[in-house]
Amino acid sequence: MKFYITAAVILAFLALSPATKGQIKINLKKKIEKEANKRANQKADKAVKKSFDAAEEGVVSSVSGKEEEEKPESVNKYKRSKQSGETDKDSSMAESSEKETVQGKETEQPQEKPVLNWAQFDFVPGSEIIFEDNQVDEQNGEFPSKWDLKSGTVENANLNGENVIWFRKAGSAIKPLITNKDYLPDAFTIEFDYQMLNATQHFYYLEFMAEGGKKVSGIISFHGKYISYRIPGTSGDFRGEINAGYSRGWKHASISFNKRALKVYVDDQRIINVPNVKESLRSFYIEASTGTSATEAKSLIKNVKVAEGAVPLYDKILTDGKFVTTGIKFDVNKSVIKPESMGTINYVVKMMNDNPGLRFRVEGHTDSDGDEAVNQSLSEARSGAIVHKMIELGVSADRLSSKGWGESKPKASNDTPEGKAQNRRVEFIKI
Repeated sequence: MKFYITAAVILAFLALSPATKGQIKINLKKKIEKEANKRANQKADKAVKKSFDAAEEGVVSSVSGKEEEEKPESVNKYKRSKQSGETDKDSSMAESSEKETVQGKETEQPQEKPVLNWAQFDFVPGSEIIFEDNQVDEQNGEFPSKWDLKSGTVENANLNGENVIWFRKAGSAIKPLITNKDYLPDAFTIEFDYQMLNATQHFYYLEFMAEGGKKVSGIISFHGKYISYRIPGTSGDFRGEINAGYSRGWKHASISFNKRALKVYVDDQRIINVPNVKESLRSFYIEASTGTSATEAKSLIKNVKVAEGAVPLYDKILTDGKFVTTGIKFDVNKSVIKPESMGTINYVVKMMNDNPGLRFRVEGHTDSDGDEAVNQSLSEARSGAIVHKMIELGVSADRLSSKGWGESKPKASNDTPEGKAQNRRVEFIKI
């Protein structure tokens, strides 16, 4: 404004001057107006620049936590809601918007429960089946045909269309119906599923017997989230704990024993590792209890399998050019790999990573139950699923191939559950 007043005075002076009126009136006037516009524009540019500088300072202050009054309202609202404990939809959206602006990405939301991590599972079952009961063809309400009653009341039952073994009373116990009293070898594995309905008052025992079945030599307790191994008559025990959030529902128990080392797994976790078991473990029975005086319990188990442990799989490759496993399991009549199969698959993947020259043809086999053509297709799909999983875990595709044989190459008789279990196998053939 001051500049414009000065320019007006100069123009008035020139208009009144007779000496200059005829000579430079027009040119001088235009020059003064041009200079006036130039200086006005410069001042306007400085004002705009100053405004942008102030805006930028406000943004930086918002990011660094300073000058809260200059922050966007949505951010202030989010902060106020966090301080007051407010969790409405608008506050959540403001939090997301702020994180994306500052960090350029969304942060992971906290998970309510831990996720099973079968990628770390290292249990490998024995290769020779000693005993198996998957409750196929069992009659509801009858005593399980493959077991002997030790105490209490136990019956077959059906839960959601699936056959299970029901321990009806607290303290009920059963043992495998095997002629040989000392059927557990120096190396063995035991697997079964059990249901945990009550985290504090519901538990199972797997009790080992010494030679001749005359005394209890060791007890594994599955008590809610706590798993332990103890020796009767002693004060100490080995104890572990399942991850928080896995205290209820169906659990998969896996027990591995090799001469003196005992390992106990529940689902994907190794819970107990006893390096030196001095006691004799030659047979076992399973007992269930509610921990209360209830006359009727809700203790259920299913899919019990006992197998003889084998030499390390890599040794079998060196001597036989292949190894055979019954440790890879699938959903019934499907090629969906069960999670507990990951111990064996992880073992093979590690073997191939440690020995880059190894290449395998994965061959699938079934028992004789069902239609032959269906079994053929099923074995092909299952062997393909294993190859796909191993590639997913990092094995190069050119090191693997698959083939299905269906029921055409039985390894054992299909007349017994153990024989059928032996025939439901996967063979890794070195190529």
